Amino acid sequence: MALRCRNVTRRRSSSVKMAAPIATCTNEEQRPVIRFLSSERVKPIEIHRRMKVQYGDATLQQVYEWTRKFMNGIRSVTDSPRPGQAHPVVTPKATAEVEAIVKENRRVILNEIAAHLDMSHGSAHRIVHDIK
Repeated sequence: MALRCRNVTRRRSSSVKMAAPIATCTNEEQRPVIRFLSSERVKPIEIHRRMKVQYGDATLQQVYEWTRKFMNGIRSVTDSPRPGQAHPVVTPKATAEVEAIVKENRRVILNEIAAHLDMSHGSAHRIVHDIK
């Protein structure tokens, strides 16, 4: 007795049930998704379409560029620093130095701290007011 296989065709459903769309998402959170899907050789247009369903209007527009970067060996999902871009001054080391200056002289003014550590008045202010 021979078993017969039915010719079953699968229809692609245009209304695929997915998890609830993500309301807010940063570019840094979307890039690992692009990296993962591009490693599976999914085309950039398909990656963008799938992300558009999930992230809506907040979808990263540079899917093609990031796919190309990942395929060329770039592994970091963060932007590399560009010329002219401000470097971060508020670091743990700077915070410790400001804290030491303030402990030495509680009446020191922000301009003196900024001049001593070669930083802006705003950075000194941010550090002083973030010290707990």
